[in-house]
Amino acid sequence: MFLHNTKLCRLASGLAGGVRHLSGQKPKTAILMLNMGGPTHTDQVHDYLLRIMTDRDMIQLPVQSRLGPWIAQRRTPEVQKKYKEIGGGSPILKWTELQGQLMCEELDRISPETAPHKHYVGFRYVNPLTENTLAEIENDKPERVVLFSQYPQYSCATSGSSFNSIFTHYRSNDLPSDIKWSIIDRWGTHPLLIKTFAQRIRDELAKFVETKRNDVVILFTAHSLPLKAVNRGDAYPSEIGASVHMVMQELGQTNPYSLAWQSKVGPLPWLAPATDDAIKGYVKQGLKNFILVPIAFVNEHIETLHELDIEYCDELAKEVGVEEIRRAAAPNDHPLFIDALTNVVADHLKSQQAVNPKFLMRCPMCSNPKCRESKSWYRQLCSN
Repeated sequence: MFLHNTKLCRLASGLAGGVRHLSGQKPKTAILMLNMGGPTHTDQVHDYLLRIMTDRDMIQLPVQSRLGPWIAQRRTPEVQKKYKEIGGGSPILKWTELQGQLMCEELDRISPETAPHKHYVGFRYVNPLTENTLAEIENDKPERVVLFSQYPQYSCATSGSSFNSIFTHYRSNDLPSDIKWSIIDRWGTHPLLIKTFAQRIRDELAKFVETKRNDVVILFTAHSLPLKAVNRGDAYPSEIGASVHMVMQELGQTNPYSLAWQSKVGPLPWLAPATDDAIKGYVKQGLKNFILVPIAFVNEHIETLHELDIEYCDELAKEVGVEEIRRAAAPNDHPLFIDALTNVVADHLKSQQAVNPKFLMRCPMCSNPKCRESKSWYRQLCSN
């Protein structure tokens, strides 16, 4: 199922020019790839931050309608500077388009009964916004739409926000009556995803001298979450832990490893230890060789290219006296990862289950009426 490098290069070139492949046929199966997204250009940064800071599924602030825009305005220059330092914008759209293109080509080959397949990208905070992509899908009139979360591990703040945006859209827009809907909400322990992360780690381990290799600390890192959400019962920390456990099993428990959390925002308590604090702590203990593994991200973006690569692997490493530190690449277009995406969707299309019962559950301490309404709506949507 692996694709030749020449094919990857050809597809990458086509996508860079804005080409979206579909053989001129009406798609039978639409696959909507949901993610947070990232600004492609620095002039999109303010609107991107504004959408984040005013989304109560993502972050809860006092007097959010006023405080959110103020924070977005205040942070814009600093965040623009970071995007300039990684080349001027986020590569999430480029990678998602390429992943979707490769996935659909494979699905057309292995699942002809549900072909033609076409991928769509629905971002939460920047173009292509999910609500606009839904209009595009409706115009194409597929028989089936698969809502495919690109967050492998589920959190109400990320996956939940993307799914809620679809619910919100159809509260004020007519739902097409002739489309079958289904959901892929989490897949953080899929064997091929696990193999992808393991291979990315092996690639970096091989670059350490043999005398150091077995002592390298594999430091998994994931976007942090406010403890308020954790205490409410958000599944994210346990699902991240499950992914880490399975990756280390795949590697044969070859190295010391740990899990830390990055990208905390604001003064309230979040999941800890922070990734930078973990690096500092291990260096004090005499452990000075690391591989950072972004376990919750399927493509490169600001948190990998700036926070991990520049702030930690470069600046922090020099500051605290790290001997050698590397960062495992995100899955991106690794052939194993394309197989993972394809396999997840193909198995879902063959399944009789339109929605995972776990998705329809709320957190045990949830008090959000929108969440209750959204789950009820999805139960009905996926039963049709």
